[in-house]
Amino acid sequence: MATLDQAQKLLQTLRNAYWDLAVTDVQDLKDFCKHQGAPEANDFNHWDIMFWTERLRESKYELYEEQLREYFSLPMVLDGLFELANKLFGIHVKAADGSTPVKTLFHEFGHVLQHTLTTQDEGLVAGMKGIEMDAIELPSQFMENWCYHRKTLMGMAKHYETGESLPKAIYKKLLAARNFCSGTRTLPQIEDAIVDLELHSKYIPDGSESIFYVHKRVCERTRVLPPFPDDKSLCGFQHIFNGGYEAGYYGYQWSKVLSADAFSAFEDVGLENEKEVQRLGRRFRETVLALGGGKHPLEIFIDFRGREPSMEPLLRHNGLLHYANHSVQSNPHTINCTYAISWRLVYISLMILFTYATSYLCSIWGVM
Repeated sequence: MATLDQAQKLLQTLRNAYWDLAVTDVQDLKDFCKHQGAPEANDFNHWDIMFWTERLRESKYELYEEQLREYFSLPMVLDGLFELANKLFGIHVKAADGSTPVKTLFHEFGHVLQHTLTTQDEGLVAGMKGIEMDAIELPSQFMENWCYHRKTLMGMAKHYETGESLPKAIYKKLLAARNFCSGTRTLPQIEDAIVDLELHSKYIPDGSESIFYVHKRVCERTRVLPPFPDDKSLCGFQHIFNGGYEAGYYGYQWSKVLSADAFSAFEDVGLENEKEVQRLGRRFRETVLALGGGKHPLEIFIDFRGREPSMEPLLRHNGLLHYANHSVQSNPHTINCTYAISWRLVYISLMILFTYATSYLCSIWGVM
């Protein structure tokens, strides 16, 4: 969907947006660690970040996973999710047995919707098939936004024993903690995406740089804590070696831009405006969910949103209003979507033509 230049500009913009926030995050973690009298406070390392992030989150917001689980039983969550699907897309879904985290459930249900609500007759471009990798997460990430919508969340958050609704104080804490340490959580993803593009666009095998040197060079501008001299974590980056995301790992960030902008359309009309929300939900169904890989993803997005995607909603949702106001609004359509020709769609078209031609010739020659 995006050209190499557009993907690189997106990642650089996000890196700049999150850097100062990540620096503050790490300093807050160090200070908290020191305040707790932990010995690692004097030698804070990469492996300490996740542990102390969770401890600081618990201390700052008094949110504990075990406490929250009591309000999100699977039957109630499914009822809330399916009620939302009925409101947005006009469909009725019957629950099945299973268990999964709430946000993951909403995410995966977005993929299910794209498969089940497709209007494409040709299998090669129906559902999620034939969609560019950097747009394929749009429906799933779009659905995640509804996890924080007050009416949706409060409608399904009931105590599994008493039926008591989730206390409003806890709901407010969930909203406040949504972007907690977003700098240290997001920069590693941006780092991986930059490394992926560097290796697949600039790296020269048997050249002057090894893949580990490329990785180290990127880490020096994406990690607040200095990278280790002998860091070989690149060896575990399976997404770009055998996971199907070669030169496409940036797609996770690109899809976030698309999904945040799509959700902002609902924010623009008012999330409590039932009539307008239903109208937009039907349009989302008829475009993003229905058309699959049969039409260029940029054209589909414009069909829904009425314009090309903007980065501003993503930055706003992630608590980067200052950056958004000063760096994005001067050019609201930050992502200039003059996309290159999708050779994947060309390939699919040729395959469809070949299939029909073969079928026609076989019918003439009497070949079974």
